[in-house]
Amino acid sequence: MTETGGRRPGRAWIARLGPRGAVELDRAASPRAVVEDAVARVGADPVRWAIELNSVVVRRIVGEVPALGGSPAAVELLRRGNEATTLRALFTLVEGPAAAPPTDEAIMEGIHEFVHRAVPLERVLHGVRIGHAATTEAFLRACAELVDPEAAVDEVTAVSRELFSYVDDLSDTMIRAYLVEHEVWSTSAAAARADIVRSLLSDATATATDVGEASRVLGYDLRRTHEAVVVWSDTPNGSSTLQAAATEALRARGATTTLVVPVASGRLWAWGTVPSDGTRRTASWESIAEGLSRQGTQAAFGTPGGGVEGFRRSHREAQRGERIERLRREAGRVPRHATAYADVAAIALLATDLDAAGDFVRRELGGLATRTASMEALRTTLYHYIGAERSLADVARRLHVARGTVTYRVKRAQEVLGHGLDDRRFALHTALALAEELGDAVLQPNSPVRQPNSPVRHPNSSVRQTNKSVSQPNRRPES
Repeated sequence: MTETGGRRPGRAWIARLGPRGAVELDRAASPRAVVEDAVARVGADPVRWAIELNSVVVRRIVGEVPALGGSPAAVELLRRGNEATTLRALFTLVEGPAAAPPTDEAIMEGIHEFVHRAVPLERVLHGVRIGHAATTEAFLRACAELVDPEAAVDEVTAVSRELFSYVDDLSDTMIRAYLVEHEVWSTSAAAARADIVRSLLSDATATATDVGEASRVLGYDLRRTHEAVVVWSDTPNGSSTLQAAATEALRARGATTTLVVPVASGRLWAWGTVPSDGTRRTASWESIAEGLSRQGTQAAFGTPGGGVEGFRRSHREAQRGERIERLRREAGRVPRHATAYADVAAIALLATDLDAAGDFVRRELGGLATRTASMEALRTTLYHYIGAERSLADVARRLHVARGTVTYRVKRAQEVLGHGLDDRRFALHTALALAEELGDAVLQPNSPVRQPNSPVRHPNSSVRQTNKSVSQPNRRPES
């Protein structure tokens, strides 16, 4: 027997579920039609609750099983699939198991992604278990809070049993889907190419025979000089767009042949063979960045290198360049669509250990490392002032401010520092460069200006909008 609208007796408490924060339905990872169907079946507030819960659960999954992330687009794909399972869990509790088939398109997209990225099945299932535990905990806690105490024990037991059965069926279906997809993928040419590339990147003992055979299978001469690039986008789909962007960018860099290997949703690796005698003609970085921007992508380039070792080294550099761009994005910096490793190598090396880099910046800058708009203006001005060999005119022109403003800011920055600019000049300029590029990742939490050389605590990073001049912090929305 069911209640009106398909609800089962005793489950009225689900209609009282609601998010703790402000959650709009358009924050859902699922398509609009799916969200509208969910609202019609269980109500708007329970759907908002599920959206909020999904964000928390996905962060936990990626935190404990990083292989299930890999790129912003891959995380978004994971968010879409996990949201589908959360909504279907709601349907199961409200309408019964028959109302919630264990898989849908979003979940199958995730399986496809994991197989193609060579994520082992056991890690996929580990993520499922983590998600199930966190989701079940949230449902049971809500049940205990919303159900009459006299009926709470029986209802918690029933909910636990039904969710376990649902996830058990889901896991079985995912295992079968993974194995089928894996069998198809493992026999494809694309899989063979991806396996060869991963082997080349991890094995430094490849022989000339191995290299020759790998070149033949890849259709790409590994004995030449290579320039690597990592291309990514925040859009989960669009592999063809990424491949076109990578090929176009490498051609603009003078590549005569290219090798492209998709590695995650919204992310791929690529290489191009370039002349080793310095005769290649390349487009400007500005025009390359403009082309990438039109396609909604970003790219980080390594420096050219010869043979398999150059193939590896250029790729490592491209990955480091990508990491710097992701850190800059977290700091709210304006994205650069094309990043040359040669331009960010010093920052990339200094930020290899981000915790140590933060300690260094806060120690060298003292109160100047405080996260405020005024301190940011002082840091940026002082950074350019030292770099311009103390030319007030150059700094004023670069920052579009008056010379008097530059003079004031430099004087004020020295007051906050508590010492002159010639004291530990190299360390000071290095710390300012890190703060300029990485922002909040290496700065103090918002607080009043500290006295020079006073001890500081290691901050938790946060996200804010900023640019090269001055801007106001933008707090991360709670979820």
